Amino acid sequence: MVNLTRPDGNWAGDLDLSRRSLALALAGGYAVAAFSAEAKPITTGADGLVVGPVEIPTADVKIPGYLARPAAKGRHPVVLVYSEVFGVHEWVRDICRRLAHAGYVALAPDFFARHGDPSKLTDFQQIIKIVAQASDEQVTADTAASLKFLKAQAFADPARLGVTGFCWGGAKTWLAVARFADFKAGAAWYGSLRANPRFPAAPAPLDLVKQLHAPVLGLYGGKDQGIPLADVEAMRAALKAAGQAQSEIVVFPEAQHGFAADYRPSYDPAAAADGWKRMLAFFARHGVK
Repeated sequence: MVNLTRPDGNWAGDLDLSRRSLALALAGGYAVAAFSAEAKPITTGADGLVVGPVEIPTADVKIPGYLARPAAKGRHPVVLVYSEVFGVHEWVRDICRRLAHAGYVALAPDFFARHGDPSKLTDFQQIIKIVAQASDEQVTADTAASLKFLKAQAFADPARLGVTGFCWGGAKTWLAVARFADFKAGAAWYGSLRANPRFPAAPAPLDLVKQLHAPVLGLYGGKDQGIPLADVEAMRAALKAAGQAQSEIVVFPEAQHGFAADYRPSYDPAAAADGWKRMLAFFARHGVK
């Protein structure tokens, strides 16, 4: 079994996709490049929810997104979801439904829509080419547009707003909390902490610690070969030095990169479940509930 260990997915050639796993990934709507034939992804139903695609107006175009929310009347707390490099594929949509079942309005914007659909590709270099075109300025502007969209919805309570993200989106979570005072808390799943050479225009989360407007929960794998534990300890030290006492870093010693992604061979059920519980508790503790 091949394991995903890099901070932004896998390099081309890391995965040997069989015809069967390729067919399963395409049929299920999962990211082709990372799908494991042995995986049995969690499928979260939509009973009691309102789910589906939405269009988010931005300065130049309407970008697609996926929204899941409780069907119950009233305003609900909100979580903005940043995807992995593979885009808003079925696993990200399932994450939104899981959040909706926990009582949240969950929105996953497609930040890569202008440039292509990485979920359909098997060549990781082509995936990175698409992702790299989503500049830091564009993602920041699209985040602002997504927040404006959410604030206009009668079912969303913008006073209870959180953010989470995975891999590429984990790094963006740190940046979002530093740039937008709207967020009350963030949960960053195995996001790079230093500048990523593949996306050189984006600042490093470690460089923005003093600018955090709210506490962040960082969830990392002890065996993540792309994010050294030295970087995790550097972030812990930076948070302490900046007086960010409510932020927290959790390391799962045996987990690899992508440990929450149940469609990947790197999936760690125990770490994923523990991290999910910690995220929900962290949100509730900081007013996102």
